[in-house]
Amino acid sequence: MLVGNKGYGLDAMRRHGLPVPPAFAITTAACRAWQRDRHTVMEGVWPHIREALTWLESETGRTFAHGPHPLLVSVRSGAAQSMPGMMDTILDLGLDDDVRDSLAAECGESFATDTRQRFVEMYTKIVLDGAGEVPADPWEQLRGAIEAVFESWNTDRARAYRAHHDLDDDAGTAVVVQAMVFGNLNDRSGSGVLFSRNPMTGALEPFGEWLACSQGEDVVAGTHSCDPIDALGEVLPDVHRQLLDSARTLEGLGTDVQDIEFTVEDGQLWILQTRNAKRSAAAAVRFALALRDEGAIDDREVVRRVEPSHIATLLKPALQPETRLAAPLLTTGLPACPGVASGVVITDPDEVIEAADDQDVVLARATTSPDDIHGMLAAAAIVTELGGATSHAAVVSREIGRPAVVGCGAGTITSFAGQVVTVDGNNGEIRAGALELTAWKISDSPELIELEAIIDAVDPSAATASLLDKLTAARAALDSTTWGDDE
Repeated sequence: MLVGNKGYGLDAMRRHGLPVPPAFAITTAACRAWQRDRHTVMEGVWPHIREALTWLESETGRTFAHGPHPLLVSVRSGAAQSMPGMMDTILDLGLDDDVRDSLAAECGESFATDTRQRFVEMYTKIVLDGAGEVPADPWEQLRGAIEAVFESWNTDRARAYRAHHDLDDDAGTAVVVQAMVFGNLNDRSGSGVLFSRNPMTGALEPFGEWLACSQGEDVVAGTHSCDPIDALGEVLPDVHRQLLDSARTLEGLGTDVQDIEFTVEDGQLWILQTRNAKRSAAAAVRFALALRDEGAIDDREVVRRVEPSHIATLLKPALQPETRLAAPLLTTGLPACPGVASGVVITDPDEVIEAADDQDVVLARATTSPDDIHGMLAAAAIVTELGGATSHAAVVSREIGRPAVVGCGAGTITSFAGQVVTVDGNNGEIRAGALELTAWKISDSPELIELEAIIDAVDPSAATASLLDKLTAARAALDSTTWGDDE
């Protein structure tokens, strides 16, 4: 996909009349070529980038690099297959002293100061590797940001993520340059994340978080305490209603549960991204069955959407109530991914890698970042002191199937370093010791009983096998069919 998952989603939303800030994409092919010959490729694409910025100016009625109504942009990665948080994003780009003064005159001094500070901090960290001066020329800023996003394709964290998911290292990422909208503008502004259904439990109701007077990175980075999405309905009911309507539309277009990033600027809703939601094992089964019952997908698609790893996770031994309640409760937080796992608490992801060969490990951090992905993959469970249910730690833990509890409170987790604990991602609890788990059967789950019947109907050849083997065989059989048969 030349424009990447993000660019494809933006185009689809605009074509269906949803409120999306205008954007353009630099293709994955350009990224691949840039990896081989950086200077030549940038010289070749640069005139097209300047031309596309002229189009953005015409779409927004604003001007890049000067006032009186300046245009700022975001520069975002967009691989063909979504890799949440693994590559870089730069917001609020296009600020110099004159642009900052124009923003202050148009929108207020505090907004201009906050936006400039956010930009300088992000650009310095991502593009300049924490050192150096931000270029004064907005065009130079833009070029540096685009190359930094291309560069982030090959970071250690991105490579670790692709290796875990068996993704192509040579595919490259698109770069999406999009007109900024500002959730930090005033008290009728903010940002958030909405899932069209609950990605942890599989419940059918919308699930998300909202943070007033913020930008999107504040929410997903897990550094702020956010409000549940219903809080948006209390302060901006029309926006909340429009957001839920948009989520239903997007779920229908994608025939799958959606993960939606949005910004509200002075009471105006803008949708910045939609993608198929990362989900827990339990939610994967429930989503597939629910969408089948609703007529959105058929039996074969149910089999495609439930992976063998989901079944393996659901069949793991569980923590019985009497065992759980008898163990000392150390702290509580928000359940972010279901499941139970025990291990020794380690706070450094590099040390998790070293220790995980010999014992089960719980990665405990104040908050996780994409740079922690190698430790998250090696850990048996993940716990954070800060962040909510749509934070980086929560989203990644659901995707990789690690029991997780987030937002336990500053200083509550890292103090247990070296101790053995049990992480209960079902109840949002951390309890002392390694608690005994009890095996259970497929007959204990109505969803798995229903799923097994569907698998038997799709592929009767493995009727006497275990559920896991049946699913593996049925998926292999579907993969071997031709497009003509599948149509």
